Amino acid sequence: MKIVVEGCGKIGITILQSLIAEGHDLVVIDNNPAVIEEITNIYDAIGVCGNGADSDTLSEAGIEKADMFVAVTDSDELNILSCFIAKRMGAKHTVARIRNPEYNDQSLSFMKQQLGLTMSINPELLAAQELFNILKLPSATKIETFSRRNFEMVELLIKSGSPLDGIRLMDLRQKYKANFLICVVQRGEEVYIPDGNFELHSGDKIGLTATPAEIHRLLKMVGALQKQARNVMILGASRTAYYLGKMLTAGGNSVKVIEKDSKRCTEFCEALPEAVVIHGDGAMQELLYEEGIRSADAFVALTGMDEENILVSFYAMSQNVPKVISKVNRDELTVMAEKLGLDCIVSPQKIIADILVRYARALQNSIGSKVETLYNLMDGKAEALEFKVSPEFPMLQIPLKDMKLKPNILIAGIIRGRKPIIPTGNDMILAGDQVVVIAGGHRLSDLSDIIL
Repeated sequence: MKIVVEGCGKIGITILQSLIAEGHDLVVIDNNPAVIEEITNIYDAIGVCGNGADSDTLSEAGIEKADMFVAVTDSDELNILSCFIAKRMGAKHTVARIRNPEYNDQSLSFMKQQLGLTMSINPELLAAQELFNILKLPSATKIETFSRRNFEMVELLIKSGSPLDGIRLMDLRQKYKANFLICVVQRGEEVYIPDGNFELHSGDKIGLTATPAEIHRLLKMVGALQKQARNVMILGASRTAYYLGKMLTAGGNSVKVIEKDSKRCTEFCEALPEAVVIHGDGAMQELLYEEGIRSADAFVALTGMDEENILVSFYAMSQNVPKVISKVNRDELTVMAEKLGLDCIVSPQKIIADILVRYARALQNSIGSKVETLYNLMDGKAEALEFKVSPEFPMLQIPLKDMKLKPNILIAGIIRGRKPIIPTGNDMILAGDQVVVIAGGHRLSDLSDIIL
């Protein structure tokens, strides 16, 4: 597909990288000629220097033949206007980054109807939702939800001394009677789609699918269930911090925000009076100690500086804070932080890239079993995808044990109506089911792609 992306900041670059990896033809628009030159030197993309709300610039980018136009500049209003003009000039689908909390669901719905906007994306809100889910289940390093939130995948790190260390998966299912499936394992740089003989070891990162209740049950049985975070300290009064603070305080949690910009402190106090806002430099250990970091259930670093987030998160870990989460956008820093022991990292850019990759794959599909949900797992080495099964799927009502699947493919869950099923070899796929597939080293656009 031909995709035009306006705005080459951090999120724009991440989107560009993901869509190029998918094999799409990319045109990028930015008003900074140095940025355009750098991007076209590094990536297989065409660059256009100019304003994305200018019809001449859009025409030069070939908007008339674009399958999708994505506007992710720093200005919500420019993104909205660019999408409106792009749609009028012939772009089939338009996506705008809209971050201002003042644009509520009603106003966004109006824009979609009246301005032809296909989708709006809010990286900060989506990141806050992911953070909120993790704080509800601090044992996890990542939580992904499928099909109306009644089926989940959680990533867990197996620590030394865990009952899971040294156990085969077939023995694990027999020992712990919870209804779950370990469907992907990362060990060092390698990712495995395991069978029953696979033996887990400390240091492994595992992907576990089940209903939320069964996940809680298993974690409790293996002694890995941490209590839900009630007393949360947040570094940085960012938009993500606002959304997260709003979710936490609505649930009765205690929230303390530390911010060194006095103006931002005042704005945050007015926007979220339920939170305690401290004016000060969160990189100062004395301040964190005085504000009670040792008594916090969780510490979340959300400043605009990856390096500061990582360093202060390590200090929080040294103070034995039970759950430490850091927002990190740069891939190279994420890898470094994880190797040093920071196991819970959230990246708004990657969340948005997942959404757009999923949407692009769904648009490409012509058979009907479209990608409804897509998540990158295990540092991008595997994917979890959710498909709506069409009546045309060629393997309907055939036991899974009789289906010939491509290597490194696993059917991890079936949702039938509102009933989640952890599949066995005797289960079958029916039309109308939601099917969750784990794929290592494959690019799936349709459920039929799993078949040999």
